[in-house]
Amino acid sequence: MGVEILGGGTAVYTALGASFGSDALLLARFARPKPMDRALDLCSGCGIVALVWHDEGHRGPCTALEIDPAASALCAKTEITHIQAVCGDVRQFCLSGPERAQYDFAACNPPYFTGGLASPDPRRAAARHTGSCTLEDVAACAARALRDGGKLVLCHRPDQMAEVFCTLRAHRLEPKRAAMVKNRPDAAPWLFLVEAQKARRPGLRWEPDILPDSGLAQYGPDTTSNGAP
Repeated sequence: MGVEILGGGTAVYTALGASFGSDALLLARFARPKPMDRALDLCSGCGIVALVWHDEGHRGPCTALEIDPAASALCAKTEITHIQAVCGDVRQFCLSGPERAQYDFAACNPPYFTGGLASPDPRRAAARHTGSCTLEDVAACAARALRDGGKLVLCHRPDQMAEVFCTLRAHRLEPKRAAMVKNRPDAAPWLFLVEAQKARRPGLRWEPDILPDSGLAQYGPDTTSNGAP
């Protein structure tokens, strides 16, 4: 087990198969919940997105949902009282009960790959491939969990952009902000970020390209990241 310390002093516990890369950090910083929003970190892994939000001032209740028990335990190890590490499946979350339509803000760094060779390590394969969590699963879960007007932010591969936008809209999650991530101004993007809002009118704003600053270099990219080069 390892530990990374974020800029505000928050500890992030990691382990082989439960680490994080620059895509998760970019996601967490592209859009943040308001300080007391009820937040949801889907496919949370070691809890990096929820922990970055905490490090930058979020203090509202936050659910970090992760299907891998060992990764979820890493998030719970931080013992931050307003973050609840929940070991569970996005396909089963908020199907009924008092949490349905109660969240203000959600994020997801989902598995990106639908084909190709999968890692022989089951935990890494689950983190990178969509066998246990598809884009449809993520959008359906967010639509159940968010109140009207609530926001979902996610990152994905640029070649999947059309599918991402169509899937979001099919679940009444209207894309409102988006940006490309590039290593250099003249390079092809390797990631895009989108913020969608539930039950709102169309209107998408493209933001300037994001060029990850040197401050991300200490955290990634690494071999467990979904899509960083």
